[in-house]
Amino acid sequence: MPDLPTPEGADLLQVLWCPFDHPMMPRTKLFWRSAAAVTDILDTPPGPPATQFDGYVPEPCLLRPEQVTEYPDHLELSEELRAQIESWSPWEIAEEGGEYESSPEGLYDDALSGAPGWKVGGWPRWGATDPRPRPCPECGTEMDALLTIASFERNGEECPWFAHREPEDQPPAGFDPVMPSAVQIGSGYAQQLYVCPAAPEHPHIELMH
Repeated sequence: MPDLPTPEGADLLQVLWCPFDHPMMPRTKLFWRSAAAVTDILDTPPGPPATQFDGYVPEPCLLRPEQVTEYPDHLELSEELRAQIESWSPWEIAEEGGEYESSPEGLYDDALSGAPGWKVGGWPRWGATDPRPRPCPECGTEMDALLTIASFERNGEECPWFAHREPEDQPPAGFDPVMPSAVQIGSGYAQQLYVCPAAPEHPHIELMH
């Protein structure tokens, strides 16, 4: 995790979650470790003994991380930058989709700001609520995004954030590229975990958007 704050001596993060509502999403636990100290690895991880919803248990899938550049939600920008984005002229010159003419900030959010889907770090996507302070419950430091657990990997077939696929990748029958993990948070939201950059071992917080 090259771009994330980590406790001293840790280079591995294990995220565990309970597949029950607490009250509207699974509850998570973070365990920071040293990879060199993990020697007894199970060949087959145990499955959960019981679940509340099928959508709280991910489908087995291959992780192939891809690093992308993204920008903050337009609501988190300065007034000057927001004014530039909300002007239609630059987007029209770039010959972008006309459906955004009445809301060019929507084009910015869909094409340039927080990437959709599961991700580590990056900028949060806001939807259910406007951006709000995220202070560390222990020291008050503004917290950083750690992990986004998303119901949908992208927004429709024309989403500009379509993940790169290697030629040898052959998805199995029934594979849904929009929901490859089959995880669903609430009625289609994302669960976001935040950690304290000053002391990652402080309690993390969770938000649903």
